[in-house]
Amino acid sequence: MRRKQLSRFRISVILFTVVCPSLSASARANLLVYYAFNEGAGDTVRDISGNGNNAKMHNMDDSAWVASKEERFGTCLALDGSDDYVKSEGTFSQPLDGDFTLSMWFTATPGRRARLFTLSSANEKMINIRIVNDIIRIDDSGGVSSEVSGDVNVTDQQWHHIAAVRNGQSLTVYLDGEQHLEASLSNVLTMDNVSIAVRSQSDGSRDDFLLGNLDEFRIYAEAFDADRIETLMVPGGKFTGASGPNPKDGAIVDDTWANLTWVPGDFAVSHDVYISDSFDDVNDGAESAFRGNQTLTFIIVGLPGFPYPDGLDTGSAYYWRIDEVNETEPNSPWKGNVWSFVVPSKTAYFPEPADGAETVAVDVQLSWTPGSGSKLHTVYFGDNFEDVNNATGGQAQGTTTFTPGILTMAKTYYWRVDEFDLIETQKGDVWSFTTEGAIGSPNPTNGAVDVSQTSILSWVSGVFADTHEIYFGIDKDAVKNADTSSPEYKGSGNLGSESYDPGQLEWNTTYYWRIVEVNNANADSPWKSPLWSFTTGNFLVVDDFESYNDLNPTDPESNRIFNVWLDGFGDATNGSLVGYDDPPFTEQTIVHSGSQSMPFAYDNAAGISEATLTLTDMRDWTVQGVNRLTIWYIRGSTGNDVETMYVVLNGTAVVTNDNPNASAATNWSEWNIDLQAFTDQGVDLANINTITLGFGNRNNPVAGGTGLVIFDDIRLYSPAP
Repeated sequence: MRRKQLSRFRISVILFTVVCPSLSASARANLLVYYAFNEGAGDTVRDISGNGNNAKMHNMDDSAWVASKEERFGTCLALDGSDDYVKSEGTFSQPLDGDFTLSMWFTATPGRRARLFTLSSANEKMINIRIVNDIIRIDDSGGVSSEVSGDVNVTDQQWHHIAAVRNGQSLTVYLDGEQHLEASLSNVLTMDNVSIAVRSQSDGSRDDFLLGNLDEFRIYAEAFDADRIETLMVPGGKFTGASGPNPKDGAIVDDTWANLTWVPGDFAVSHDVYISDSFDDVNDGAESAFRGNQTLTFIIVGLPGFPYPDGLDTGSAYYWRIDEVNETEPNSPWKGNVWSFVVPSKTAYFPEPADGAETVAVDVQLSWTPGSGSKLHTVYFGDNFEDVNNATGGQAQGTTTFTPGILTMAKTYYWRVDEFDLIETQKGDVWSFTTEGAIGSPNPTNGAVDVSQTSILSWVSGVFADTHEIYFGIDKDAVKNADTSSPEYKGSGNLGSESYDPGQLEWNTTYYWRIVEVNNANADSPWKSPLWSFTTGNFLVVDDFESYNDLNPTDPESNRIFNVWLDGFGDATNGSLVGYDDPPFTEQTIVHSGSQSMPFAYDNAAGISEATLTLTDMRDWTVQGVNRLTIWYIRGSTGNDVETMYVVLNGTAVVTNDNPNASAATNWSEWNIDLQAFTDQGVDLANINTITLGFGNRNNPVAGGTGLVIFDDIRLYSPAP
């Protein structure tokens, strides 16, 4: 391609234009405003970011400067609640027109409506964070589409950390390091000033002035992730890892070359660069992905003399990682996150409805994202896969939407979009969707991985179904083409029995299945489901916490987590409580995999906290040669007291976690336990009756602390091949 045959001169121009800005980049390149509130006197708050965005204290004298929460924080501002506030002088040195992260510490007094801060554009309010009825609220003024309120009392006159992160069209609020609220942004406006603790109406008709304290206010012109939010909770916090990837993580790069840049960590002297089209190679630091160590904070890919000299492949995803290096630091290197970008295909992609979508409206309008460089699009549509796949000679169009007319309920349709870039035609993939009223909601979900080998298949019947036929097997084509005379046919059932038990499944095997529904009284019968698939795990599931629900105990399908994992409720010698007080009883935001995990609150005033699961199946822990128990965990609260974590089998054999700070783990952590540790204590691994999780010293209980830990994915693994 001509683009790849660049002259040496043009390469020099590219290097000049991308290198020069990067040479002056630093870890604080995106720090726009930083008020440490350490002046101790006067009415000017200096912006120590170096950008000159100083702020003015209004209606305050030197008595407002008081000692902060800790000595390392220096001083802070104490606001009297009558008329005190802080406002930036003039407009920011750099308009805030994209992603940002705002961070501050505060205390507040109960019973008052107070505005913590307002980001504005001229006099037009943009984003307001308030305290209303003692909880945080994202206001609906200006750029926020609707009010969103939290559920944590922040007016307890204790220090709290708040961070607001704008990422695209969403605004996420973190409270004390944990994700708290999320709202959508309705407008994309440029913000150029900030007001802190100022009420919205001078007569106090809407807000009071804040009665409390302020400290450590910062604004970064980038969106931080949860790990970096915790760094902001430290005064002058240092960032050890690389950040601010450009292109952004998950971005679409509509070219066959790219300039990858990043913001270095505060301690970085050089950078180990990994780039590959394999996530695992980048994540594992494979030699094939290592592109060298360098001092520059950018790397070009897809041009001669750089990685992928022949150009990036269209329709491909690329992964990259930057490890920060400083040989004088004992913790170096600091492993970076794996970022990605996609070079779009020349074929159409991102169909809407999505491929395999269910319950699609019968008056749907189809749309798609055009392939790279495409100018014209030809749509083929029908109810037969082969007809759509083999169709030719359609009418080209310039728009990227197609309206097929009113469709039939409970029917699967197929469609294809061919792209023409004025040189050649790119045949598209065949996509499908099923209209409302059809059979659907397969469980396991289509394409699911790591599925239990004892899964029961289920689905939701279509509105016209009377009976159904079940087809199941490991041969994709055989299942797809099977009829009632085929070995893949597993029988039929009546309406109301939408499940199938395939028995014990093989490990790490992909299975295919489909359902045909029949109603002899309906001329449109039969109705065929899409071909679904799932892949079993290479492990046994002890508990993945996916089966629990919130149904009332009187319901025969009720399966509340605290009725299965028996905790210390009502037992003065056991301080554990499993599940939340109100539904959903499981944790559904902080999960390692799937959609649910188990919250475990411990209070070791009596010495220990533990909860026990009695096993009804998966009692033989010798099958497939399993030799390792794994348990995933993460702290559920920033205030966890450190307590020893332990696991018990059959009520007697205890193994403690080697990490004494496991209860305070800030990231998902995998606890690997050799099963020999239990057999050495006399446990018969072929007959496991119970598994217990706990905190404290089980054999010698002593009074301890409290906290909340989230558990997920308790599994058994065979030795690695």
